[in-house]
Amino acid sequence: MIRYFLIYLIIINILSFILMYADKRRAIKRKWRISEHTLISTSILGGSIGALIGMYSFRHKTKHLKFKLGIPIILTFQLILIIINIVHK
Repeated sequence: MIRYFLIYLIIINILSFILMYADKRRAIKRKWRISEHTLISTSILGGSIGALIGMYSFRHKTKHLKFKLGIPIILTFQLILIIINIVHK
């Protein structure tokens, strides 16, 4: 079970990272963008590390408070949930 969870986390974080990259490229080219809802949703679904790395790797969404504070808060809650789950087993 834990193996599948780790595989899921790897995939969702890669996806979040790629979405940040794609949205940054689209912003530069003034093309249709990936919605902020989608970017935040992938973070909530477990891709917060990928989103955070993508934000700072591509300097994307780093001036938006929703992302600058929101993604680290989501990551913090996810880590707390993992720690609680580990402690209670």
